[in-house]
Amino acid sequence: MRSVQHLSIQSGIRGKPSVYEMTLDAQIGRIKRAGRSVAWWIRTITLAFAVAVAIIIVVVIYHAEPIIKGRIIETLSARFHGPVELPEFHVSIKNGFQVSGAHLKIFGPSDPNLHEPGVQPLIAIVEFRFSADILNLLHTPMRIHRVELKGLELNIPPKEERHGGIKGGKIKIYVDEFVCDQARLIINTLRPGRLPIDFEIESLQMKRIGPGQPLSFNATLMNPKPVGAIQSSGLFGPWDADNPRSSPVNGKYSFTNADLSTIKGLGGTLSSTGEYSGTLGNIVVDGSTDTSDFQISISGHPVHLHTDFHSIVNGTSGDTYLEPVKAELLNSSLIARGSVLRVKDPNGYRVVLDVVVRPAHIEDLLKLGVRTEPPVMTGSAELKTKFDLSPGEAQVSDRLRLTGMFHITGAHFTNEKVQSKVDALSLRSQGKPKEAKENARENIADKVQSEMNGTFRMANGLLSFPTLHYEIPGTTVDLTGQYSLDGNQFDFHGKARMDAKLSQMVTGWKSVLLKPADPFFSKHGAGTEIPVKVTGTKSAPSFGLDFGHKGSTK
Repeated sequence: MRSVQHLSIQSGIRGKPSVYEMTLDAQIGRIKRAGRSVAWWIRTITLAFAVAVAIIIVVVIYHAEPIIKGRIIETLSARFHGPVELPEFHVSIKNGFQVSGAHLKIFGPSDPNLHEPGVQPLIAIVEFRFSADILNLLHTPMRIHRVELKGLELNIPPKEERHGGIKGGKIKIYVDEFVCDQARLIINTLRPGRLPIDFEIESLQMKRIGPGQPLSFNATLMNPKPVGAIQSSGLFGPWDADNPRSSPVNGKYSFTNADLSTIKGLGGTLSSTGEYSGTLGNIVVDGSTDTSDFQISISGHPVHLHTDFHSIVNGTSGDTYLEPVKAELLNSSLIARGSVLRVKDPNGYRVVLDVVVRPAHIEDLLKLGVRTEPPVMTGSAELKTKFDLSPGEAQVSDRLRLTGMFHITGAHFTNEKVQSKVDALSLRSQGKPKEAKENARENIADKVQSEMNGTFRMANGLLSFPTLHYEIPGTTVDLTGQYSLDGNQFDFHGKARMDAKLSQMVTGWKSVLLKPADPFFSKHGAGTEIPVKVTGTKSAPSFGLDFGHKGSTK
């Protein structure tokens, strides 16, 4: 026995498996084969179960779709206190949980926009869809990855009808991203003579929507006049449904390549950038504009115009208050303060400004507003005017109303014939007729400096002067009259008062003949006072006596 046992052990030691080892290996092999078989069955059962669950979910969703649609309509109707229309609604789990629909309309307890025919919905959406992971639907709050809308229209009711209506409540859904194409925001009003303010939004993208948090947005708006795209980004909200005016907003914008020719009577390409902050009812905007080729069609002269502005905008009415606008026009500066208010008749925005032009060059202002080239006059100018531009389709020059006063110093006429007559008049009125004749004969120009001041009104393309005082050494002239902006009409009448007597302004026999007439024209402390007129056109002005005019004094 001992020899047999020893042989068995020795044989194991020599590298050959023992009977025990062979038995153990066989058992391990059977266990492994059994394990693989169990794993295969588990995977097969799991897959079958998943397929069954998916089939069940599809079947449930298919049958539950009308129920979900009904719940949505019921919830929205109760929240907005009005009927809800949702003709198209679909649910899918092909790529996660997806919901889509079309032609959704949510009405309120009353018509928010009485300016449109029929009852208008508070919210209208042409198409919508959103998606979420199925597990996210089980979270509280529910989390949705992306909401896509097309053709969104929001009709915000007038302020008087917002309270006691829609209740805000807390948001119970997180939305990671909101994308909308072709949106329209209408803020309605009951104020007499006012129309709703209408925002056309080409595209809108918002992110990080959550309870009590602002929306991070990027938007592209198409400005109707002047036509151009406005790019804007910033933060908006949280939205206050009961009082939209108090909803916070801040961001920056850029407005490039705006075509000013889409405003009848203007021309040029405008660019503007700026920043804004505040609330929707009180948005503070600081920005600048630059137009290298700004022009008014009646003059047709492109000039460089740059502005810096500080304004207050009521986003719920569209009313804008400029406080102030600082502008650089060629070599002249102006400051304007006023308002841009939306009006109903005619529909559009009325611009009313108080404008102070100082320091300025009269040739810059004439180049902008008058077709005459070169400008009829050069010199330093100061001007104050009330600027009133009504909305409409007519030319800007026909819609613009101006009322103001001006003062021009160091003025020279660019027309040499006109300036030479001014030079001669100055010498003769000082009793120097010989010098005047010599200068005229030798074509010597004294370049006498003129000074002008007066009051003016502009309407329908015609500039009228209730008072116009003109002064050169030896002469003062007081006129009333009008001047067309196209330069085709001068019609001024008034009186000229000279230091010299009538006979002292001429030489030779003319002086002798006029001497008896001196007492008749020497009035009010002047050497000579005579009625005068300035008529004609820009190319052929006419200066003369005006004894026959109705307003002249005998």
